[in-house]
Amino acid sequence: MTSASPHKKSKALKPGSRRPAKELCSECGFCDTHYIHYVKEACAFLNQQVAELEEEAHGRSRNLDNSDDWYFGVNQDMMAARKKEPIEGAQWTGIVSTIACEMLNSGKVEGVVCVQNSEEDRFQPMPVIARTPEEVLAARVNKPTLSPNLSVLEQVEQSGMKRLLVIGVGCQIQALRAVEKKLGLEKLYVLGTPCVDNVTREGLQKFLETTSKSPETVVHYEFMQDFRVHFKHEDGSIEKVPFFGLNTKELKDIFAPSCMSCFDYVNSLADLVVGYMGAPLSYQWMVVRNDTGQEMLELVEDQLETQPVTSQGDRHKAVQQSIPAYEKGVTLPMWAARLMGVVIERIGPKGLEYARFSIDSHFTRNYLYVKRNYPEKLEAHVPEYAKQIVGQYELPE
Repeated sequence: MTSASPHKKSKALKPGSRRPAKELCSECGFCDTHYIHYVKEACAFLNQQVAELEEEAHGRSRNLDNSDDWYFGVNQDMMAARKKEPIEGAQWTGIVSTIACEMLNSGKVEGVVCVQNSEEDRFQPMPVIARTPEEVLAARVNKPTLSPNLSVLEQVEQSGMKRLLVIGVGCQIQALRAVEKKLGLEKLYVLGTPCVDNVTREGLQKFLETTSKSPETVVHYEFMQDFRVHFKHEDGSIEKVPFFGLNTKELKDIFAPSCMSCFDYVNSLADLVVGYMGAPLSYQWMVVRNDTGQEMLELVEDQLETQPVTSQGDRHKAVQQSIPAYEKGVTLPMWAARLMGVVIERIGPKGLEYARFSIDSHFTRNYLYVKRNYPEKLEAHVPEYAKQIVGQYELPE
């Protein structure tokens, strides 16, 4: 018998009242709870307030005279890391799951908000409050679809928990931070992952069927630093598809409008962030934003192999060329895409420069999306650091 509490929709809300952000809603689950009353303040797509919330969470906001702050947010340490003994079945080596388990084992928290999958569908997210390491491990592997993580906030309140770890992505964490003081907690820990280009479950199916040779056997996938999408299949094999061979015309409309309007790729408001994009292949990129993040890291440091972050190459030309290519939906023949991938892997941006490449590519795309579809929101919605990044490039009208 499990003690994890699965997501349940609030019954108190009227149909049609749950999505104040309308088509920009990221389905974070906040509006499935009575906290919907704070949505105009809390929602990242109704009230962009990263700088103010950074000040509250980290003691300062980004220094706009420091380009590393533009890109990576407030931080006191970065490293590349992997577990010495990986967790079987984890998407990477299991750093996120290990931190969550140790937080429970040490008694620092009473529960962990994480995302398992439904019994019917390995990619259908099911947010839970995990109370045991076993329940945390049942949530390992990313679910690359919109996920209502915050739908369990009422259950947290009803449980009487006072110490909680929440694992989530940027839009979820901004809403969480906005109501943090209203949750009645003694201590909140936030473990974040970078996030970009989520899709609905239907959009995910289209991506898998368009891109993978065996969509029905894909266990997980990621857009990797070698400019390829890595699909892991049920038999353990890894299928690699070059970015430049993706069917852009077919796929450019599958991404959620919220993701096309997001400028928080690096999860600015988490205490500790674990992702892949600033690290070499086989390592994870870890960003410690504050002392709470350092506290979480110290719980697992002896289980990690670490190395300093590095940066190599120059992303600017590649980003500038990618802007019109995306606009036109350019797709190379697979042989040319593979060749270009090999060349760019050898001479292209690596480490933190790859992370900057990815951020630049998405921020320029998203800036154009907001400008064209929500021009009235552009000035207030795009954070100052994102304007600095986008301002490096020539954009079409």
